[in-house]
Amino acid sequence: MNPATPAPASLEALILDYNGVIGRQPTAPMWAELAELAGWPTNMHLNFQQAFWADREAYDAGIDSDRAFWTRLVRGRDLTPGLLTTLRTTDTAMWLHTDPVVLNILRAAHQTGLRQVVLSNAPHPVADGIDATEWRSTLMSAALYSARLGRNKPAPEAYEAALAAAGWPNPATTLFIDDRDSNCQAAQALGISTLHYTGNTSQLARALPALKPSLISAA
Repeated sequence: MNPATPAPASLEALILDYNGVIGRQPTAPMWAELAELAGWPTNMHLNFQQAFWADREAYDAGIDSDRAFWTRLVRGRDLTPGLLTTLRTTDTAMWLHTDPVVLNILRAAHQTGLRQVVLSNAPHPVADGIDATEWRSTLMSAALYSARLGRNKPAPEAYEAALAAAGWPNPATTLFIDDRDSNCQAAQALGISTLHYTGNTSQLARALPALKPSLISAA
């Protein structure tokens, strides 16, 4: 947490990254399945991931279409409508696995009336997938995605949109949580309190209001 992180009881709003906080990272078999669908041989799966991330920023920002993104990644086969659908579905599915401990912590915070907003760098299909989940509809006041905003974190406009979605709380009593330090630093530049999340759920619990420790162990 940054030095000015407010006490849990004083928080007005919580803004959360999705992947790496609520969402779990894809496993090696998930990456392998996607790489094979895209036509990459087994000995080049790591190269596939590197190419995937090299081209992802414009897709996340809603600049590139599904077809434009996958056209650059598919190797040795035609990008038919059926293959495009399978790639999009497989890609989306591997980002929708969530951490039940984190969700329990957020449920406890939600019960206190704390406003919670998701701010995620995500393309349209992943955004639609997240919006269809139970936790999104029950725990979050709003969810903002880069593809719909036309801006990726760490652009200041992304954080400003999240503050607006939370009802313009005081940035100093708003906590932004992300697994990327660069995104936290950008939020701090706007006066927003931050927590750089590294997977420590106990630290997360201590930062949020009205959480009983038993809720974590019972997850």
